[in-house]
Amino acid sequence: MATYVLVPGAGGGVWVWHRLIPELAALGHDAIAVDLPTGDDRAGLTEYADAVVSAAEGVEGAVIVVAQSMGGFSAPLACARVPVGLLVMLNAMVPLPGETAGEWWAATGHAEARAGQAVREGRTPTEEVDLLVDFFHDVPPEITAEAMAQGGTAQSGTPFGQPWPLPEWPDVPTRFLQGRDDRFFPLAFQREVVRERLGIPVDEMPGGHLLALSRPVELAARLDRYRAEHGL
Repeated sequence: MATYVLVPGAGGGVWVWHRLIPELAALGHDAIAVDLPTGDDRAGLTEYADAVVSAAEGVEGAVIVVAQSMGGFSAPLACARVPVGLLVMLNAMVPLPGETAGEWWAATGHAEARAGQAVREGRTPTEEVDLLVDFFHDVPPEITAEAMAQGGTAQSGTPFGQPWPLPEWPDVPTRFLQGRDDRFFPLAFQREVVRERLGIPVDEMPGGHLLALSRPVELAARLDRYRAEHGL
């Protein structure tokens, strides 16, 4: 049995994992959804990492950290502080030492990649982010309706302005899993970013940016396969 520590992206909250957790349990594993202090302007990357560390500390057996989207900035910080058997980057942002999350967008060419994806899909590119179009396009309607009714989780801008503090990537086995239908972080864009910054391949599966909501069964199976491949 392994324990999956699930780190959400910006404004994601613990709810984003609610469909995945029972699927991991059905495979015999525990899962802890990390509650990041996203609404606290005093909290930055250190405090986000503290929350991940608190979730991982004291866990018996293998710990696998799964970092969604902006969770890619905080989860590696926690992996440098507690024993982690595997870090899975899920449609995630990959930081460079000293880079802020706010700088990441221009540094990676994200706007151009997102616009190009829209054109390829026959949509009109826009700078404005549309939650339904960019994030929930492949999430079941009833789950999308529930998410919209909740109104989302507040996200402070504080962590976006703080330089990523590690001098290099932590010494932990790392896998990168990307939804091939992600409109916000297109697959080809992520392949290039991950190749340049981590030097590892990008695995892919069907689905968009919110795989834990749109394809929880398939995602749980892929995470369990990673666990087995790494002997955890």
